[in-house]
Amino acid sequence: MIQSGFPLLSFITFFPLLGALILVLINRDKVELLRTTALVITLIEFLLSLPLVMFFQSDTASMQFVEQAPWIESMGITYCMGIDGISLWIIMLTTLLTPICVLGSWSYITKWVKHYMICMLVLETSMLGALMALDLVLFYVFWELMLIPMYLLIGVWGGPRKIYAAVKFFLFTAAGSVFMLVAILFLYFYNYRINGVYTFNLLELYHLNIPVGIQFWLCTAFFLSFAIKVPMVPLHTWLPDAHVEAPTAGSVILAGVLLKMGTYGFLRFAMPLFPYATHQYIPVIAVLSVIGIVYGAMVAMVQPDMKKLVAYSSVSHLGYVMLGLFALNSEGIEGGIYQMLNHGVSTGALFLIVGMLYERRHTRMIADFGGISKVMPVFATFFMIITLSSIAVPGTNGFVGEFMILVGAFRSYPAFAVIAVTGAVLSAMYMLWMYQRVMFCRLDKPENEKLKDLSTREICTLLPLAVLVFVMGFFPGLFLGKMEATVTNFLSNYNSRYEMYAQGVSQPKFAAPDGITVYVFTRHADLNSHNNYTRP
Repeated sequence: MIQSGFPLLSFITFFPLLGALILVLINRDKVELLRTTALVITLIEFLLSLPLVMFFQSDTASMQFVEQAPWIESMGITYCMGIDGISLWIIMLTTLLTPICVLGSWSYITKWVKHYMICMLVLETSMLGALMALDLVLFYVFWELMLIPMYLLIGVWGGPRKIYAAVKFFLFTAAGSVFMLVAILFLYFYNYRINGVYTFNLLELYHLNIPVGIQFWLCTAFFLSFAIKVPMVPLHTWLPDAHVEAPTAGSVILAGVLLKMGTYGFLRFAMPLFPYATHQYIPVIAVLSVIGIVYGAMVAMVQPDMKKLVAYSSVSHLGYVMLGLFALNSEGIEGGIYQMLNHGVSTGALFLIVGMLYERRHTRMIADFGGISKVMPVFATFFMIITLSSIAVPGTNGFVGEFMILVGAFRSYPAFAVIAVTGAVLSAMYMLWMYQRVMFCRLDKPENEKLKDLSTREICTLLPLAVLVFVMGFFPGLFLGKMEATVTNFLSNYNSRYEMYAQGVSQPKFAAPDGITVYVFTRHADLNSHNNYTRP
């Protein structure tokens, strides 16, 4: 662990919450002041997060900027925060997208602006806290806190079916969280039974030797929580409703960061805590991933609503991420992490683009447009850049992530990789077809002839994401270099732990869920002496 003298992570995490308290003191009728203050706070927050990149040590896999202090000592709960190459860039994506969302909501949100901006700032604090927490209770607090502001963003500022979408989002994600909470408590008491210590510290629990029979049940609990968040097929049904009904900024944050909490959770918690169980689940996850890739793309292709099309494209793109992570090689995992960032950039920008069209025409139906490029050339340019990124054209960020994932998948399970390639073809079909119908064809609707091109504010909203498309496409080493040591160490530890469990199991004793065979240890006590896992 590399500790920091200054509590930088805590300052970054709670600064938006401090900003929310400042907004509380401002009169709700001063709308422009509220918007400006929220934008300044989120921009300062982004600047505060830049030292994480500048001072991050790329040559070590240790947790960095670590902060640790007792919280509830009688229960072994600590305030422990830290980051590594897995969480660094997702944190930076969060601090970048939040001011973009505030700027993108400038004219869209006119009702209860004060409460809206407070929700955005509280949501940013909760997302950053979940990405930095190294104590399971602290993580769970931030994980659950994310639900409240997102629920309000959908339920208060959403579309016609906002209550239905908000309740469905909350119930799905909260149900998964309950299973994870039970698993966390089991780990807590099991660690005391084995080691005589009460602790929720993740770095300590990484050392815990859990019989594989128990691993499957605990892994299943974590799996349900994270798979709902991703979301993986068939647990994805809440996502299209939430995306369609959420305000534009809500959709951007949901796609850009909240969905990544599921994939991040697999890497940070499920895989290192339960290496044997997750390894046995690989066939199931691979099948669900490729189903999600193809199914999401095919459903997106027939959507008449642009926002719903982009929502289903997220199901497809996150399938690629899961396929890469569970390829269990450096190309797959690094590609999966990179694709998390790519999806946040490209899909977040697509939701902003759809929102800008909706503000002008109050419709998202593809059939209501046509020939828009003739009256909105600047908009058409940004739209094309983001479309090319989404379909992974070489030179854009999307190509790097998908290429690495497919290379990693081919190394581990070629058949699934071949099926996944079809998703790339389908992606090009539905995205280019949508672009052609909206931007080209005949300008035959009088309402579209008077559309105004992008304003300066809207250009400033999209420009950072458009620039990132090419920076990440041409210079991926800037990003991959920061995660390489962490991923290498992760794989080394994961494989050694898996081998340790595989060598210490006997014949099958009983069946786990979904027909997966479970083994039990024959020499559990002896395995403690063979634990060659080192802390990150």
